[in-house]
Amino acid sequence: MNIRCIAIDDEPLALQQLVAYIGKVPFLELAAQCQSALEAQEFLKRDTADAIFCDINMPDLNGMDFVKSLVSPPLVVFTTAYSDYAVDGFRVNAVDYLLKPFGLQEFQRAAGRLKERLGADRDNTVTSGSVATNDAIFLKTDYRIVKVNISDIRYVEGMSEYLKVWVEGEPKPIITLLSMKKMQERLPESFMRIHRSYIINLNKIKEVNKNRVIMDTQTNLPVGDLYRDAFQAYLDKLFLSK
Repeated sequence: MNIRCIAIDDEPLALQQLVAYIGKVPFLELAAQCQSALEAQEFLKRDTADAIFCDINMPDLNGMDFVKSLVSPPLVVFTTAYSDYAVDGFRVNAVDYLLKPFGLQEFQRAAGRLKERLGADRDNTVTSGSVATNDAIFLKTDYRIVKVNISDIRYVEGMSEYLKVWVEGEPKPIITLLSMKKMQERLPESFMRIHRSYIINLNKIKEVNKNRVIMDTQTNLPVGDLYRDAFQAYLDKLFLSK
């Protein structure tokens, strides 16, 4: 089991040490090295990681606020020279907290805790986004893993690198780090993509009005040009006439 991780530190020597330590642990794989939390944010917009080793006291955006800003953060090990942050670190569910200066043995211990935590998740067949069973998927959202019955999903809305999964009977969507393509691959044929930003449960359609799909009185979704022919073919197959 390889753990893809990001090293984040604004001090070049400290970042160099993190990268070197990561290279000495066989199950760690360096996905990126960043000299600021803002740089790490940009990386996570286009790629994923299982874990981050993150300094706290950094300019512009400190490590603690950076982690809090993530909807579905990777596992976190904080590194800092200030012991005052320890309590706050564990409040955001950090796996470990390394007080500078730390040596390889301390780093290896923190890496072992990462492996244990991630291994427990994977033993439960849950990955960083979702996993499907016959009639349900598991979604990771914030610090929780929730089971969602596929038949209860009304529609899925794409928003940058995240998805909003709207579920029957729930006033708010489940927000998870996952691509539309991955979600579409895991949903059955009763779901159809009708727009670059929407996948709908065909069984939940109330009405179709021109190029809008009415899911309920408050929700009508557009049909995109690229998906219109396939959606129309579905309607034609079920349409009853004289």
